[in-house]
Amino acid sequence: MHTRTAAAAVAIAALLTLTACEGADTSSGSSKGRSSQDANDKASTGNDAAKTDTAKLPDMTGKGLQSAQDEAQEAGFYSLTSHDALGRDRMQAFDRNWQVCSQTPTAGQHPTDTRVDFATVKLEEDCPAKDEGTAQEAAGSTMPDFKGKAVKVARRALDSSTSITVRDSSGQDRMVLLESNWQVCSQEPPAGAKLDGRPVTLAAVKFGESC
Repeated sequence: MHTRTAAAAVAIAALLTLTACEGADTSSGSSKGRSSQDANDKASTGNDAAKTDTAKLPDMTGKGLQSAQDEAQEAGFYSLTSHDALGRDRMQAFDRNWQVCSQTPTAGQHPTDTRVDFATVKLEEDCPAKDEGTAQEAAGSTMPDFKGKAVKVARRALDSSTSITVRDSSGQDRMVLLESNWQVCSQEPPAGAKLDGRPVTLAAVKFGESC
């Protein structure tokens, strides 16, 4: 009676030991498998992040703005902007009325997320020798020289709190409505003077007219 009981106890203990070992091995293997998979996933994610698509950007100089934009998109570039190459800060509201003078970046292989900026003029206008479309710096405390620049550019350069009067210097007493179509002939205070909150007066005529 005692012999059978002892034998049964030994068998049960052996069975429990074997079960515990198998459980430990399975857990260990599963953990190793997950760690390896996690490492592979991280490596794959890192490679995807480092990979950037590139494409060949065509040279769109001389083309209509709408055609240039369409061609750039066909090549895989979708971040597109444009500006007035004459520095008058006009909006390219009707793309088919504008032509491309230059582009940034130039033609060649580029990442497809590159922003493509077209310097443009209207169809009836000639491209300038140099792109004048760079943004006018803020005036700060000193009056810039606005002569020859669009009234719109002058207004944007001055602080928004500045009191500005624009008058027609042709003597026709016309209203200056579309300020990108008017160029500054003279200004008060003069270039280099301290502003200090002083009112600004701009005398202007339409582009194409003599001051």
